[in-house]
Amino acid sequence: MKSNFSLLSKLLILQYLSVLCLSQDFDFFYFVQQWPGAYCDTKQSCCYPKTGKPTADFGIHGLWPNYKDGSWPSNCDPDSVFDKSQVSDLMSNMEKNWPSLSCPSSNGMRFWSHEWEKHGTCAESELDQHEYFETALKLKQKVNLLKALKDAGIEPDDEFYSLESISDAIKEGTGFTPGIECNKDSAHNSQLYQVYMCVDTSGSVLIECPILPKSKCGSQIQFPKF
Repeated sequence: MKSNFSLLSKLLILQYLSVLCLSQDFDFFYFVQQWPGAYCDTKQSCCYPKTGKPTADFGIHGLWPNYKDGSWPSNCDPDSVFDKSQVSDLMSNMEKNWPSLSCPSSNGMRFWSHEWEKHGTCAESELDQHEYFETALKLKQKVNLLKALKDAGIEPDDEFYSLESISDAIKEGTGFTPGIECNKDSAHNSQLYQVYMCVDTSGSVLIECPILPKSKCGSQIQFPKF
């Protein structure tokens, strides 16, 4: 009898922990966009999606729940898998604004599935699957990074620009300080790779970042062509 009670207690604890994980809170989102020219200009190279070469614009990488201490939840609900039928009305928009550049060439399903299962499931207390992808797409329209940079005379022309001028241009265009992530090409040039903006837990309001990701950029960074 004692062993049965012990087993029941363990099952109840596991159930409680799984519910706790599913409903865990987070403090804000990172909305992350990546420059395809920098993604492709590395040792790993890239493969265009089956729909063809994406437009020369920043593409969505993800909408990531985060904590103010710099940590983040991940893979919060193993029972919630990506279901393309739930986002069928968003598909053409996702193909355009959230393309996968990984190899081998794909239709984006693997990329979107990864983003939902790793990050989206940790925001289910705020956004269901359709709302999660729709919210990211709306943010893409609101946060027009390429326009903000071009308005400041910063073009994807393989030239080098100061990290400060890139950050200032994005802040001028969006009203908020971005996080900038760089990668290095085969010649070890520091390149503009990803831009992080912070959003409240509803996914609709831009905010100042409680914490910015650590930058590995040089003082001068290249904005590569695509």
